[in-house]
Amino acid sequence: MPLLYQGSEWNFDKLKRVHDAVEEIALGEMGLDTYPIQVEVITAEQMLDAYASIGLPILYRHWSFGKRFARDETLYRKGYQGLAYEIVINSDPCICYVMEENSMTMQALVLAHAAYGHNHFFKNNHLFRQWTDASGILDYLAFARDYVANCEDRYGIDAVERVLDAAHALQTQGVNRYTRRQKRSLAEELARQKERRDYAESTWNPLWTTVPGIDVESQLSATEQPMLDEERIRSIELPEENLLYFLEKTSPSLRGWEREILRIVRMLAQYFYPQRQTKVMNEGCATFVHYKIMTRLHETGQIDDGSYLEFLHSHTSVVHQIDFTDKRYGGINPYALGFSVMRDIERICREPTDEDARWFPDFAGNGDPMGTLREVWADYRDESFLLQFLGPKVIRDFRMLRLRDASGEPYFEVTAIHDEQGYREVRAALAEEFDSGRLDPEIQVVDVDLLGDRRLTLEHRVHEGQRLERSSAGKTLHHIRTLWGYPVRLCEVDAATGDALPSGETELP
Repeated sequence: MPLLYQGSEWNFDKLKRVHDAVEEIALGEMGLDTYPIQVEVITAEQMLDAYASIGLPILYRHWSFGKRFARDETLYRKGYQGLAYEIVINSDPCICYVMEENSMTMQALVLAHAAYGHNHFFKNNHLFRQWTDASGILDYLAFARDYVANCEDRYGIDAVERVLDAAHALQTQGVNRYTRRQKRSLAEELARQKERRDYAESTWNPLWTTVPGIDVESQLSATEQPMLDEERIRSIELPEENLLYFLEKTSPSLRGWEREILRIVRMLAQYFYPQRQTKVMNEGCATFVHYKIMTRLHETGQIDDGSYLEFLHSHTSVVHQIDFTDKRYGGINPYALGFSVMRDIERICREPTDEDARWFPDFAGNGDPMGTLREVWADYRDESFLLQFLGPKVIRDFRMLRLRDASGEPYFEVTAIHDEQGYREVRAALAEEFDSGRLDPEIQVVDVDLLGDRRLTLEHRVHEGQRLERSSAGKTLHHIRTLWGYPVRLCEVDAATGDALPSGETELP
């Protein structure tokens, strides 16, 4: 077959030829299922700007985005930090941003990695299907940008940033982890937003502010009062895990436009929730796809040896795992781990050993690696993926051990080695490290003193002794106090027993 391109320079004709060749392999040979693809070419500065705004090209303004842009640009210009070759948006159509500074080989790599690898994962993984609306996210981002800009014009930048600062500080506690609230289209969201605004405007009457109130609640009997408290708490469905949702719906101090901004931040936090749970799988899928496609292009003579060597140089850098004893070690590389496990699944499907047959009897030797991988990509998240598919070979290749690092002890204790039981303990321990429920603190709204000083009580359920860092918790409570408008109290309790922990209470009057 003729070469798709020669040299490092690219143009749109070459990009189109490469895209068509990549698409033929991805859809025809690998059986991938993707959203329609929209490729956009941007500069390095635009890439920096997109990264600064959490990877979204259309978003409202906030000072933290500018701060991050200035930092990343300085590091990039001085050569201390590189840039990713692409950004891909989980949308329908799937938007793939590529840098104009890339070589032609890197553009081919990006198309295989992002436009088909990530794209397939976004469309088919059950978490993304359950929690995100790919067809509506771009319109919602445009709505959020325009709404925040209008609020800045009407109420002032300082007032808007005060709410955004507090909402951003709480966004990891602004997602629904166990229940699924109804998804609505952009048109329905806009209609509901207008309905909420019109209702607030139609029911407010300034005359009521001049009429002395009658304190009916103070006339309740001693038996009626607890019943009323219990009924009100039941009406707001406590406990509530989603702090932003609770504040948006029940804060006595927020105005309508402030509640809408909380809702915007909460919706974006929910959009990113599946990505936080599938980092290893998502990047592993995209890396596996780009490796197979680029290798296939070389095997069929569509790219030359020089281009393939350029690709391999970039690929090996992406999947390199820094040793534990290296000063640069920062944990397990999700690209390396995901790619290695998926390559191992491919090997087990085709050439299983006796050990593989014992560990993975359901698919060992089935001869259908792509069918098996497509099912894996669709049905798992990082925790369950590693717990199910991390095998002894990958554990040996990564030289994984389970270490016990006791506080105050000057040494590590090796608690699991490379034997049958050790493999299972290492696998379970590593999978636990990717459990988002374990990584994020479990904090709930448990009580509201509606008839007194309106104190809001939060409870942190402590698992395995992992308590909150005091100064960080105090700063976060200030943001909750800003949005609630009244005293806020945080208690820490043992998740197993429910007992209050010593020095586990913080309160802001």
